[in-house]
Amino acid sequence: MDEERAWIRRAMAGDREAFAHLVEAYQTPVYNLAYRMLGDPAEAEDAAQETFLRAYTRLNTYRPERKFSSWLLAIASHYCIDRLRRRRLQWPSLDEVTPCLASGDDQPEEAAIKQERRDEVQALLDELPAPYRATVILRYWYDLSYREIAEAMGITEGAVKSRLHRARRMLAQQLMASPSEESALGAPRGAACCALGEGGEGR
Repeated sequence: MDEERAWIRRAMAGDREAFAHLVEAYQTPVYNLAYRMLGDPAEAEDAAQETFLRAYTRLNTYRPERKFSSWLLAIASHYCIDRLRRRRLQWPSLDEVTPCLASGDDQPEEAAIKQERRDEVQALLDELPAPYRATVILRYWYDLSYREIAEAMGITEGAVKSRLHRARRMLAQQLMASPSEESALGAPRGAACCALGEGGEGR
């Protein structure tokens, strides 16, 4: 941590080598966030590069009392949201982001059931506004706390909770508007909400 602070101070003073160390330290989490939001490796790579470019040109706006990782994630999140607003993109396969729903040991019937649930959740996510999508992903796929999401997105913890509440309500409305067919699990289609961790209001 002390070494990171030294890199940050040097980078803010114009030391490009110090900033290169920061890029190396954070390129993986920044890329992973972009990939989960944009769903395409090439798009995610471009987004990561743009994130670090913007970070370098805005170093004078960074406040040392804030976690550098949260500051970077904020830049990445806003950039990805802007891209999602400009055009509708396919979300990543939930095989990549919900390992709890994907297992190589599944029997064919179980695998088909889980794939159906992943497809259902992905279709629901596609209907959420970009800022709500980002908040849901950070919460339920990255397991970030309300405070961490607030820092990453540049909003208050109250706004985070409000977005999650509204997102869950939107998802519920979508499910109610869908045919009330029983899934292969013998449960209503609304069971897909379980994959979003509905009800978890701890931190």
